[in-house]
Amino acid sequence: MNYAAGRWIAPAQGRMRLIALWAGIVGNLLLLAYFKYTGFLLGNLNVAHAQEIAPALPIGISFFTFQALSYLVDLYFRRVAMQRNPFDLALYISLFPQLIAGPIVRYAEVETALKDRSTDRGDFSIGMERFVRGLAKKTLIADPMGLVADQIYAIPAGGLTPETAWAGAIAYSLQLYFDFSAYSDMAIGLGRILGFRFPENFNYPYASTSVTEFWRRWHMTLSRWFRDYLYIPLGGNRTGATRTYMNLLLVFLATGLWHGAAWTFVAWGLWHGMFLILERLGLARILGALPRAVNHAYLLVVVITGWVLFRAGSFAQALEFYHSMFLFRSGPEAVFHPLTRYLDAYAIAVAAVAIPVSVGLRPWLERRFPLGTMASEVRFWALFGLAILSVGAASYSPFIYFRF
Repeated sequence: MNYAAGRWIAPAQGRMRLIALWAGIVGNLLLLAYFKYTGFLLGNLNVAHAQEIAPALPIGISFFTFQALSYLVDLYFRRVAMQRNPFDLALYISLFPQLIAGPIVRYAEVETALKDRSTDRGDFSIGMERFVRGLAKKTLIADPMGLVADQIYAIPAGGLTPETAWAGAIAYSLQLYFDFSAYSDMAIGLGRILGFRFPENFNYPYASTSVTEFWRRWHMTLSRWFRDYLYIPLGGNRTGATRTYMNLLLVFLATGLWHGAAWTFVAWGLWHGMFLILERLGLARILGALPRAVNHAYLLVVVITGWVLFRAGSFAQALEFYHSMFLFRSGPEAVFHPLTRYLDAYAIAVAAVAIPVSVGLRPWLERRFPLGTMASEVRFWALFGLAILSVGAASYSPFIYFRF
């Protein structure tokens, strides 16, 4: 379908060119809507057995749909040349390293490499190192944090205590970052081995001091995609303050829906859009007058609070988490358990090390100790290992039995 749309767009002129573009856009979005949102729509219409009726979701459809759209739009604006070989276009859309979890690669970024690419031992070495680093982040950090989050989010309604709610929210925040950035690392590494240079997707987002900065560091290829293909075409910030705020809300409404077919995802997107607007309305100036640590704490509270919506199965569960996290009250059915019920020694050690790593420990160390690439690597991983051993040895200290 995208090949045919491209062949139609390329030679067309004037109004027919625009019609051809919209035909391709609508075709892609209809397929995405059918496979991803049928169950959501039927459920909201109270159709019986909505989830059973809904079609199976093709793996990675959100990612490769956006990649196909970037090809058509860039072709319309003559930023790229029409791909005459359907197999090369199919290769771009179905390129396996980043097909199911990103980064979102635009056609312009791999147009040349589809036909003419080379790889050598240096590329293989760099790619393999990046892949292994991502695999380690996934298996050694993200998975243990995921087990903690799954246990706590599975607590029956009314069973949360403040400490378990915060532990679950923080564990999921760590799981999501190390999981997603790990997949990006593995995709970038595999792409390098095959001769493709994929764009970076994460840049220590938890080191940010504002929501605006966070979205420049988190899932960067998605942020740039929405900026270039939705926010700017809507008018961006060129059409007055009110229209700019509406554009931001629409973009983050779309961002929420892109991540998942549920109202909690919509609310998560609007949550971030609301803080972006507040920062433009003056919150950024207020924060700028405060110490950097306060700005950082603000960002982490906003993001962790938002991740609760992202992970919760319903608004009721999210509200229960917020009740425990911010009012410091246990649910009516809560039975206090020490955190060791959900955090074993390894999980505690991993969390204690993953938190500083996620906010930029490595680049901070490299700036403070510029001893060369190999020396920096050895120093970083030596400190990483020492921290795990130290925290693991102390993980059953009385502190973890503390209760609010």
